[in-house]
Amino acid sequence: MPSSIDPSSAPDPSSAPVEPSAEADQPDLSHDLTRVDLKAAYEGVGVQEVLEQLDHDLVGLRPVKARIREIAALLVVERARTQVGLATAAPSLHMSFTGQPGTGKTTVAERMSQILHRLGYVRKGHVVTATRDDLVGQYIGHTAPKTREMLKKAMGGVLFIDEAYYLYRPENERDYGAEAIEILLQVMEANRDDLVVIFAGYKDRMDVFYQSNPGLSSRVANHIDFPDYSGPELLAIAKLILAAENYRFSDEATAAFAEYIQRRMQLPFFANARSIRNAIDRARMRQANRLFTRMGSCVTKRDLMTIEAVDITASRVFCGELEGLDPSRPLTS
Repeated sequence: MPSSIDPSSAPDPSSAPVEPSAEADQPDLSHDLTRVDLKAAYEGVGVQEVLEQLDHDLVGLRPVKARIREIAALLVVERARTQVGLATAAPSLHMSFTGQPGTGKTTVAERMSQILHRLGYVRKGHVVTATRDDLVGQYIGHTAPKTREMLKKAMGGVLFIDEAYYLYRPENERDYGAEAIEILLQVMEANRDDLVVIFAGYKDRMDVFYQSNPGLSSRVANHIDFPDYSGPELLAIAKLILAAENYRFSDEATAAFAEYIQRRMQLPFFANARSIRNAIDRARMRQANRLFTRMGSCVTKRDLMTIEAVDITASRVFCGELEGLDPSRPLTS
């Protein structure tokens, strides 16, 4: 026969612990209908203008432009959240730009700084470019003041560190690059609301650089890889450079320069848009020399503006050689 249970000894249901429900931790938004016009917030601070300028200034780079737009969208939404009282931690905006020389990394850094400034994430919106020589000293006690001076100049904007992997030289135990990195880490964390640091360089070397310092890797949230330009994109870049300087290609020169690009891309030290700008400068010099030899006859405004095919095909690149390695050699012989 089962034993009887004394009701007075049974647990009081009201005193039992209550398991919290998932809904109990959620804010009640049933009456919060505050409206936010994201389009007005986006257009009102001029971010759209900066992104349009980026599209205009840089040919190609679709994945880079898409990532910059994503970051801009995040910042606009974070700004809107703050305006309606939704407190949040400041997003980590330190970045890594990887890619070959001449792919637009510096230009994108400048546009990114403008976006950050217009949205109120940095006070000034300027870019300070630094290399190892600007940050690392030659003797004990020299690195800290150099690094802090560059950080002071960049405060309120962007510090763009080119070829950042040179800061880390583990093969030299007397190197002071590690000290500069440690100072950068401290300031990146303490001043994340008024300073963005962008590390730039070749992708393979930058990967090793980040692996060498987990603390650095964890503070860089945005990794953007800059692809090389294609031949047609480089030709479009050449035409933009010429138009900005009131020059133009003749039809024959356009075809010649397209061939020049294909040949130059196969030679050493190719630097994308940087190499194209150098080629345009040399073509202008050949055009000037060609017109100069016609000093006895009049030239037209069209002549002064037009780069002809001969100004391109005279390049030693068509012989499989690099130009510019020996500055003493003339470009027209």
